[in-house]
Amino acid sequence: MPSRRDLANAIRALSMDAVQAANSGHPGMPMGMADIAEVLWNDYLRHNPANPRWPDRDRFVVSNGHGSMLLYSLLHLTGYDLSLEEIRNFRQLGYRTAGHPEYEPDVGIETTTGPLGQGLANGVGMALAERILAARFNRPGYEVIDHYTWVFAGDGCMMEGISHEACSLAGTLGLGRLIVFYDDNGISIDGEVEGWFTDDTAGRFEAYDWHVVRDVDGHDPDAVRDAIEEARRETRRPTLIVCKTIIGWGAPNKQGTEATHGAALGDDEVALTRENIGWHHPPFVVPDDLREGWDARERGRELETGWQRLMGDYGGEYPELHEELIRRLDGRLPDGWADAAERAVEALSKTGGDVATRKASEKALDAFGPLLPELVGGSADLSGSNNTIWKGSRKIRGGEFDGNYLHFGVREFGMTAALSGMSLHGGLKPYGGTFLVFSDYARSAIRMAAIMRRPITLVLTHDSIGLGEDGPTHQPIEHLASLRLIPDIRVWRPCDVTETAVAWREAVENRDGPFVLALSRQTLPFQARDANQMAAIRRGGYVLKDCEEEPAAIIIATGSEVGIAVQAAAALAKEGVAVRVVSMPCVEAFRAQDAAWQDAVLPPGVAVRLAVEAGVPDTWHPFTGPLGAIIGMTRFGESAPGKVLFEHFGFTAANVAEQVRRLVQGNRS
Repeated sequence: MPSRRDLANAIRALSMDAVQAANSGHPGMPMGMADIAEVLWNDYLRHNPANPRWPDRDRFVVSNGHGSMLLYSLLHLTGYDLSLEEIRNFRQLGYRTAGHPEYEPDVGIETTTGPLGQGLANGVGMALAERILAARFNRPGYEVIDHYTWVFAGDGCMMEGISHEACSLAGTLGLGRLIVFYDDNGISIDGEVEGWFTDDTAGRFEAYDWHVVRDVDGHDPDAVRDAIEEARRETRRPTLIVCKTIIGWGAPNKQGTEATHGAALGDDEVALTRENIGWHHPPFVVPDDLREGWDARERGRELETGWQRLMGDYGGEYPELHEELIRRLDGRLPDGWADAAERAVEALSKTGGDVATRKASEKALDAFGPLLPELVGGSADLSGSNNTIWKGSRKIRGGEFDGNYLHFGVREFGMTAALSGMSLHGGLKPYGGTFLVFSDYARSAIRMAAIMRRPITLVLTHDSIGLGEDGPTHQPIEHLASLRLIPDIRVWRPCDVTETAVAWREAVENRDGPFVLALSRQTLPFQARDANQMAAIRRGGYVLKDCEEEPAAIIIATGSEVGIAVQAAAALAKEGVAVRVVSMPCVEAFRAQDAAWQDAVLPPGVAVRLAVEAGVPDTWHPFTGPLGAIIGMTRFGESAPGKVLFEHFGFTAANVAEQVRRLVQGNRS
């Protein structure tokens, strides 16, 4: 029977060997946290390597993702489909053992981490999703949703501001199934952290209303086990276990120093480490008795089989709940969704009327919300401004999770990362709101959601200078173009209630990356459409207003500028200038269409094109071409009423018409 230390040393050996083979990586964290991981994975973690997607598995997140070899070693040793060949090719092209963990649910990698603190915030979202689903579906004797979220985090995670946002929220909500191990080794890349990080981290988390287990020897399995037992007894609050560890434990000349943090140990130090920890095996060789000690496949099968039996009994007692839970865990939309959504869009369109698109978004939520029990959302302290509360919203409060609406507080970054965590967990369709300008606070989390292709929805209102008097600090200028630059994201900027309803339907049906709704504060005019135009909205760009003959010019607009473009086209038509108006609420969706559609909307033969959007013009150059022009923003805004600002910066029908005249005249000459 191998000792606990021998089992932990298997992690250390694989980690230092893989980093050395790559001559790149971070061996210190896996070597320092190996003893903690051994106790957690062998004694407590509920998982099934044969089915990494088992819904009631515990979630395990390595927020200090530079220590990725710890995770890969654990997955390989316990029996996941992560071969020794993958370990040997750490950080190499085409292998799943990337430098930082990249979301791969079929091998047990629950989230992408690396930017410090975000994995911790993802974990908060996962733990929140578990509590929401448990409140909805568990019944006496049937705890069908009943698992923990375990997070490893380091000093860097604690220094990053997102840890404050996410962990403050977790304490307020009382996420008792969240347990975080803080790797308190006192070292970061620059050296001993006492020169720049002297926080009382334990006291800080106690102030968040977390349960804190202080001063745990992270290299003493009994102490780690006692700490976990104490954490599991605490059901009302999340727990922080403060583990005192030595980074690079076992490396005789480098342990306890930054030399083990972000570089290979070197051949000589690896050899000395083998002697020091008693690991007398060649690189990448783990003896059979240690492999048997780690193998979790049989226990995992037993755990999932027990849950499946429970689910079978649950289905007999509560067939409707059982069916609904399975649907949501599978990520399927409700039966009849497509027809119901189409009717909802048509009904919203028939209401007509001029309305701010943020209000139109609320109307869409009122229409779609009753169809989607999995819809859970909130706002970063701007619920009334973002219009994210709908008629069926029920608030989630501390210890009360049978709701569907969260007040995230002023925590845009933490909110967005938590939304990704909720999406990663499964069973929910999360959305969150703030002002478009404050997407800057959340940008890194938006980018991570895009890397993982998580279908979260961001309701970003007050989308231009049209918001008015709050001035340039609150007026987004570069934000639309900036968000569009992120791969695998879709940014929708609808012009009225109809486009907003279609955008929400697309958001609900989206399964492949974050979805942004950029919405106006100010009222926008309703645009009439025929059935073909209604169907064309989801293509991202379509002809909203056309002329009988070949157009002399095309105006392309989004959001609040569409109505202005329509007015300008009407004025030009009276002068005998034929103009087509193209509404392009989603550039990414339009670019995804085939060439035939794109050419039908924007005929290559019509070279006179004017794009109009109250943001930086960068998005539009490929569409306007060498003979076109753009009315956009090339400077920050001002503090004044929105209408005044639109006139001041040239977003008027008169100016749009004048620019078209000049372009047409220039083309003729």
